[in-house]
Amino acid sequence: MSKSFNETDCQILEEILRLRRDVRGNYFTDEPVSKALISHLIKAALYAPSVGYSQPWQFVVIRNESVKQQVYQSFKQANAVGSSLFLGDKKRDYKALKLEGILEAPVNIAIFYKPSKTPVLGQTSMKDMGRFSVVCAIQNLWLMARALNIGVGWVSIVDAQQVKQAVNADEDAELIGYLCIGYVKEFLDEPELKQKGWAEQKNSQDVVFFDSFPR
Repeated sequence: MSKSFNETDCQILEEILRLRRDVRGNYFTDEPVSKALISHLIKAALYAPSVGYSQPWQFVVIRNESVKQQVYQSFKQANAVGSSLFLGDKKRDYKALKLEGILEAPVNIAIFYKPSKTPVLGQTSMKDMGRFSVVCAIQNLWLMARALNIGVGWVSIVDAQQVKQAVNADEDAELIGYLCIGYVKEFLDEPELKQKGWAEQKNSQDVVFFDSFPR
């Protein structure tokens, strides 16, 4: 018999969704994260939907400090390039932000998209559906982590090829997400970039349309 959920379940899920945060390195503690807990997070990721039931994801759990250092060096190089693209107050604000937690987080996870060598049901027209499936897995992991009061930070300011080399990934594997995972000092009430005025929250009327876009 299929399970049904009640209003309390829905409210709890909504709270987890609302209070999920992208955690930076200055919020992680040095409390160890067990292998069992990481397995719990990856199990949640594996529940994600995937196009054509292809399950095109691969996970590399990283605790080795040497590997972390290689990824951190990639971040530093990419971050210098990123900083140069902003001007004036934005450049100043960018430099003041802590944008990763690679070395501070006890565990890092590199998540890859492994493309199929044969046609995948549902992916023959929209080629990126496999990548989107991996993103769904990341979101599952992130939400389960928040439910377990574990912080997750997604680092996108890295050179994907350098990360692949650091973890000996196959040539055809594509880095989708690099996550920093650990216990935190606190979860912020609002997203940090919103709190610091980097960007404003969009209203639903600005992004939700019915039947077609207005002209």
